Amino acid sequence: MARLTEGTWVLVADGEKALILENQTDHENPYLTVLTKEEQENPPDREQSANRRGRFNDGSGVHRSAVDDTDWHELQKERFASDLSDMLYKRVHRGAFESLVLVASPNILGELRGNLHQEVSGKVIAEIPKTLTNHSLDDIEKIVKSEMDAA
Repeated sequence: MARLTEGTWVLVADGEKALILENQTDHENPYLTVLTKEEQENPPDREQSANRRGRFNDGSGVHRSAVDDTDWHELQKERFASDLSDMLYKRVHRGAFESLVLVASPNILGELRGNLHQEVSGKVIAEIPKTLTNHSLDDIEKIVKSEMDAA
């Protein structure tokens, strides 16, 4: 069973916000402090898209197919996960953390997992598929401890 130790980093992220927290105590009584907060401007797709869905002719005849426009909002979330992975990579090379807990919505957790460099992946002690970015630090502490105890 993975345990929070002093100095463990906890990354709490969704597609637009991320908190990097550091545990100041032990697993039995975690006390997380905010090291940094990352946010990105990501308006809804309808505000980012300029075009209506298109149609194209499939060749001879009257058959036509619809073409979806790019979902810019979703694409931006994926880029944010990639940016977080790069930031963690730079920090692990500076020796900023020895262990890491990832807490993110399931789809962002998947994006993070796919983008993490090997050096960072080796430091991950737990993954928690929950969206906690709008929770208080007290709630995050309790939920992270509870989820890690249940694993």
